[in-house]
Amino acid sequence: MNPVDNPGPTDAGPPTSRRAWLAWLLLAPLLPSLAQQREPAALSNAISPGETLAPWTPGTLDIHHLATGRGSATLVVMPDGTSLLIDAGASLNSLDVSAAPRPDASRRPGEWIARYVQRQLLPTGRKGIDYMLVTHLHPDHLGDVNDAMPRSRDGSYRLTGVMDVAESMPIGTLIDRGYPDYDYPHTQTAPFATNYQAFVRSRQRAGLAVEKFAVGRGDQIRPLRGSAQPAAFAIRNVAADGIVWQGTGDKTTALFPPLSTLSRDDMPNENMCSIAIRIGYGPFAYFSGGDLTSYTFDGDRPWRDVLTAAARAVGPVDVATADHHGMFDGLNAEIVRTLRPRSWVIPTWHISHPDTLQLERMLSERLYPGPRDIFATNVMAANELMNQRLLRKLQSKNGHVVIRVAPGGGSFTTFVTDNRDENDTVLVRRGPYKALAA
Repeated sequence: MNPVDNPGPTDAGPPTSRRAWLAWLLLAPLLPSLAQQREPAALSNAISPGETLAPWTPGTLDIHHLATGRGSATLVVMPDGTSLLIDAGASLNSLDVSAAPRPDASRRPGEWIARYVQRQLLPTGRKGIDYMLVTHLHPDHLGDVNDAMPRSRDGSYRLTGVMDVAESMPIGTLIDRGYPDYDYPHTQTAPFATNYQAFVRSRQRAGLAVEKFAVGRGDQIRPLRGSAQPAAFAIRNVAADGIVWQGTGDKTTALFPPLSTLSRDDMPNENMCSIAIRIGYGPFAYFSGGDLTSYTFDGDRPWRDVLTAAARAVGPVDVATADHHGMFDGLNAEIVRTLRPRSWVIPTWHISHPDTLQLERMLSERLYPGPRDIFATNVMAANELMNQRLLRKLQSKNGHVVIRVAPGGGSFTTFVTDNRDENDTVLVRRGPYKALAA
């Protein structure tokens, strides 16, 4: 998107028409205070469209939503430099239904993700990822596979997605929802799943850390560098496998009934089992739930709605992802009303991303009042034709979406950077905005 399509706050001079002039005279004394509420001068970020995104600095929280056109990947750089990579998708879908690979098809998506991560981690002084979190076992989150893909150094699995990242740099701790048995709600036999499990077994043989995601915990993923933090920082494990944090302490609730009581058609699917987390930094809050859904067969199976329970546990946030790529079964009205973020990020890459009703809900001031920004990572032209009326209200429809939270968590700014190359050129800047609880 051309940044001039969505200009930020400006300091325009007095208008020229008589009626507009009178209105301006009445409002002029209020303009400085209104501008300060929206974009506090003391918190202003000097990076402008056309410039290179400045590197991470100590005390800052960065959340990068990568736009490879092939699936989901989110890099979190914590205030102390500890890193977390959430997913590394590599879909093999054809270009008639999927966005073109970005920057291009000369490398596999996992290789591009690894290069992006290495570049962003340079100022931390680290050459590897501290945590890799795989939200669930689907190709657009961990990597699809075919016989043309090269084998790993030990020959036990093929390189794609998460595995490509691991081949390019060390990963401290791998965390997923299925370890160690990968048999809930059933054993997966698809090639992408068995390839990933072979990768996990390879890590075990090498003595590398693999853990099961523990719902309710607030210390499984934590800062590791040991430096003093300017404000409280924590990542809360909110949901996985139909188990949801209750919102206080480490208490959880299991939503799914015993599998033995369910018919084959009612069995939980992989999306419903996705991992969800909340990131808190002082007054700032962020929520992301992988591919969690809320669809209940129109109320017939209420326990299938894991996303609403997760949203209620988390409460209002500053930034949230539109889970399951903004598809029809993701956000319901209650979720939008509960999370009410200042900024939405939609991880899009498929012709069906995002859904019309999902956009209506995210934009609806009937569900919660006030302005909000919506950013999508890769919207296909076919989807734009269908959703043109709503998509034109987005701040960006293509590019990496970077949430940068100021030291202490009191404010955040959103940048969209160009995904056509590796120059990290800023296309759009929004904010800074005061964090919700600041």
